[in-house]
Amino acid sequence: MAKNRVVITGMGIYSPLGKGLVANHTSLYENRHGISNISILQTRLSDILPAGEIKCSNDELRAGTRFTSKFIPRSVLLSTFAIEEALDQAGLLAHKNIDLYYATTVGGIDISENLVESRLQRDEVDYAGFQYHDCGASSSLLGDYYGFTGRRYAISTACSSSANCIGKAAQDILTGKSMYALAGGADALCRFTLNGFNSLMILDKDLSNPMDNRRRGLNLGEAAAFLTLESETNAIERGATILGYVSGYGNTNDSHHQTASSEVGIGAQLAMRAALKDAGLQPKDISYINAHGTGTINNDLSEGNAVQEVFEKVPPIASTKSYTGHTLAASGSVEAIFSVLSLQYNEVYPSLRFGEAIEGHRFASFSECYSTEVQHVLSNALGFGGNCSSLIFSKA
Repeated sequence: MAKNRVVITGMGIYSPLGKGLVANHTSLYENRHGISNISILQTRLSDILPAGEIKCSNDELRAGTRFTSKFIPRSVLLSTFAIEEALDQAGLLAHKNIDLYYATTVGGIDISENLVESRLQRDEVDYAGFQYHDCGASSSLLGDYYGFTGRRYAISTACSSSANCIGKAAQDILTGKSMYALAGGADALCRFTLNGFNSLMILDKDLSNPMDNRRRGLNLGEAAAFLTLESETNAIERGATILGYVSGYGNTNDSHHQTASSEVGIGAQLAMRAALKDAGLQPKDISYINAHGTGTINNDLSEGNAVQEVFEKVPPIASTKSYTGHTLAASGSVEAIFSVLSLQYNEVYPSLRFGEAIEGHRFASFSECYSTEVQHVLSNALGFGGNCSSLIFSKA
């Protein structure tokens, strides 16, 4: 009997490249990034550190929803559009028996930090605003908002969070625990993360150069992205359009360091090998690697070293964080959607501004989108604390 497979029947995204799949694909194809000076987030670093900021205020975002409270986290507000696009494309907008796998690291910190600042200034504070601080509160908010009757998860494993949501959802579909799954995540820019990454001295004050020997650090970004998943059998029975397959998943933890990857990238190696084994594929079968590629000295060297250990001949490899900035917990699902777009359009998306291969790597990235046959895409998401995940997406 043929193995039942996990299929993608809907995708939704709101990123610095625009609102929706069409806007994001157009920017990818035209090599247009969404990184600029910060203007929505109120921070002393607004003219110093560029970021992939969505140019829409919280009030403007909330106006497009049924939320009325001023304390709804920005990541939740961003999520509503991406969720509705993903469900609508799948033909499940009115469906309620859906399991939600939600990833975030910021949660409601953007609201909490404003309340803390008011408290420090001895202003009157409405402490009810802290109720959405926890990451799990965002999952509950969205589940209640849409009336989902399925299970609700909140996964926060740093930068691999939404990749793990997709992987966990796929596993639950294969084992029959889930019929319909909405998997992805969202993170919004806030002062806490901006200052935190700045204190680590890994932010670039100019546009970042991931996968490049001249790299100096990363640009942060914000986004929301979700995939609707179900079994192939179920999708065929209800006549849904299959966009692609989640064919492989691997998750490991090398516990090397709180924020740095090991030089040889042992966690990344193990995750990629596990994903390939799960998919029943060989390294030579991979058409394109969507690298984690943050643009930091450590990450890109480590990830590239890991790739060289797994792939005798490295396929086209690039980092789409050069378009969006690093969207943290959302990055795995953002790049999952970019991977499926690569499969649909037979295109590979570049490391914008790439110019020089990293010393010690026997492969080079590329700087512009181009057309080629794409059958299987491997997408890496490597989190702080050594939590490393790899997903493989295959053509429908």
